[in-house]
Amino acid sequence: MQWNIYGHEWAAEILQKHIQQDHVRHAYLFTGPPGIGRRSLAVRFAQAINCTQPPEPGFPCGTCRICKQIEKMQQADLTITQKLEDASLIKVEQIRDLQRSLSLAPYEARYRIAMLLNFQDAKDSPQNALLKTLEEAPAKVILLLTADSAENLLPTIVSRCEILRLRPMPVEQLSATLQEKWQVEPENAAMLSHLSGGRLGLAYRYHQQPEQLEQIHAWLQDAFDLLSYGRVERFTYAEQHTDPKKKGVSRDSIRLMLQTWLVLWRDLFLAASGSGMPFTYTEFQPNTRSFARQIDLPTARRLVSRMEEALTLLDANLNPRLLVENLLLDWPVLEVVI
Repeated sequence: MQWNIYGHEWAAEILQKHIQQDHVRHAYLFTGPPGIGRRSLAVRFAQAINCTQPPEPGFPCGTCRICKQIEKMQQADLTITQKLEDASLIKVEQIRDLQRSLSLAPYEARYRIAMLLNFQDAKDSPQNALLKTLEEAPAKVILLLTADSAENLLPTIVSRCEILRLRPMPVEQLSATLQEKWQVEPENAAMLSHLSGGRLGLAYRYHQQPEQLEQIHAWLQDAFDLLSYGRVERFTYAEQHTDPKKKGVSRDSIRLMLQTWLVLWRDLFLAASGSGMPFTYTEFQPNTRSFARQIDLPTARRLVSRMEEALTLLDANLNPRLLVENLLLDWPVLEVVI
């Protein structure tokens, strides 16, 4: 079975060599933006390490019971640690539970493997709690951490891991991969490649779940409408789209909305600057260029920074409605001219 890690073949080759040379490290850190393939790489590595019938060293068979269980993230010697559904952060108690499970010998696999997903969601206390395990990892234990950036983890965590930094694929390469592997139509593949910013996992998710793509398009249209609205309409929008009692509204949905608007403001900044760089939201180019002609470059740059700041404040548990209200008040009022 090939690893099928598109765009990160170099990373797969490094990990394969570690297995083939029997030099597997006790801890690895895979970094990169969401949807780039960090978890897929970790899963394939875990399969290759513990496969009971490898066709050759470093390659999982994909058909043995352990390979199939790891693919489903349900293998007895595999422990998954990530923030709980009703929580915004990974808790120190979860790290303590993980450490207790890692103190046991493997049940049926060669190694016990701990996957700590999106470990940037752990603050200092949980990260410090993990340090002892990283410093004195039990025999037959491998820790696989994923995070958006090594800079969002404590240096003491990062220094004890083998780091593989995953990068987005070139848009043209991603478009070709979508067409070749999943028979996506060329025009749709190009759109998904731009929209995902070169992240295969995210592009494939949008392809498989078109309702997510429809939601992004709805938020984009809302943003263009809001730019022509006055204060009352903007306050009404903030109230309706941050009310947790409404169906589909949550802190995560608000975060996705703000992330969508952040990328839109980056497109507006590119248009205002006269840059020849391609937009992310290619389907909305006429709207973007029209509104960008009414914004000067310093304003566009400032509003990109405001969007980044808003996401940071949301993660710091600022009241979402107050946050969105203040954000929208800072947006200029522009004319609709397409």
